[in-house]
This record gives sequence, structure tokens and C-alpha cells, in this order.
Amino acid sequence: MLSKYKYLFSLFVLLCFSSCFQIIEEINLTDAGSGTVNLTLNLSASKTKVASVMLMDSIQGYKVPSKQTIQKELGEVVAYLKKSPGISNVQKKVDFENYIVSVSFAFKDIANIDNVNQNVLKKLKIKGLNNSSYTYNPKIKFFQRSYQHTKEAIAEYNKLKPEVKKVFKDATYVSIYRFEQPVVLCTNPLAKISKSKKAVMLNTGILGLINGKTDLSNRITITK
Repeated sequence: MLSKYKYLFSLFVLLCFSSCFQIIEEINLTDAGSGTVNLTLNLSASKTKVASVMLMDSIQGYKVPSKQTIQKELGEVVAYLKKSPGISNVQKKVDFENYIVSVSFAFKDIANIDNVNQNVLKKLKIKGLNNSSYTYNPKIKFFQRSYQHTKEAIAEYNKLKPEVKKVFKDATYVSIYRFEQPVVLCTNPLAKISKSKKAVMLNTGILGLINGKTDLSNRITITK
């Protein structure tokens, strides 16, 4: 399992000393229930600061990773994903000019992504994002994300140094679900349906997820 290793810890070090960051989760779902996922860590808003940190050997007791180390650890993430049931076409992209990292893959069934997404996001040390599951019924065109906050999230946050906690103040999490048919209804009041009616987006602060004030649960009904 991915949780036995230190995958993406290097990215966490950079994350801790950026001014802000964004995590984006995109799910493209077909009518049949297969689809693709793209997970992105975007530090571009802090790229100048991150670039300065990258020139150091260590900062405040944290060893600063090299570009080679980040590439190596992401390569290990890709290797893990390729061995996961129902997962295929795994790819990674690293932009060291803007400091944007993404991992994408295809899935046969929405249930295939439950543990995968949770394990990858867990290595970003964002514990508030880890307690989700996904279901989809192709017969009635019903998609659901079930989410439950855990006390572990705030406990892990409280262990961080004050200067690291500040990073989460402006950090954001974005989830985007895209479908082949128009969306009829979504139940999360924070979510917005696109003009095309074929996508649902939720944009929220990560700190709200950590302290349990934000709920990611959503039930989406799609046109039959």
C-alpha cells in the first residue's frame, strides 16, 4: 500500500513553505460508469517563493527536495497506481517553472478510485480530504460522493508548526465532476452546475475541511 512509504513528502515540504496552494480533483464519468481522474497540486501562486526554497538545502529543520527527488517519488506513485485494480493509462506531469504537479489515470468502475484517491491525497498530508467514497448507478444515472470528517484531520493539523499552519489559511480544494449527459440536480449547496449542465464544481478552503466545517458530500442526478 502507498501509505507504507513516504511518497510525495518532498512536495509537502515545498507546500509548507509556499504562500498558498490548491488541490484539484477532476473526475470525468461516462454513462457506463468508467472514466478518468486527474489529481493536481498547484503551487503556481507561490512559484517565486517556492523557487527560492528549492535553492536551499534545508529550511526550518525540513530537508528541501531536489527536482530529481520529486520526479523519483512521483515515479513511485505511478508504479503504485499501475498495480491498482481497474486502473490504467497512468501518467504524471511536472511543471517546475510554475510548480504544478499532476497525476492522471483511467478507471473501469468508479469504485476503483476510492482507495487510490485517498492514498495519493494522504501523502500530501491533507488528512481532511481522505474520508470519501464514490458510487454511481448507471441505470438511474445517479452519482454520489460520500464524505465524513474525522478527528484525525484537526489532530494532525494541530501538530504542525505555527508558520506551517499559516499556509492552510488561503489553501483551496476544488472538485470537478464531468458527465456525458446534463445534470438535473446536485445536493451540496456549495457546488455549482456549469452553463452546459454537464459539470459540477465545488471550490472550498482546505482549512474548512480540516476543522470539519465543510462537507464534500454530494448527490448528483443526471439526465437519463
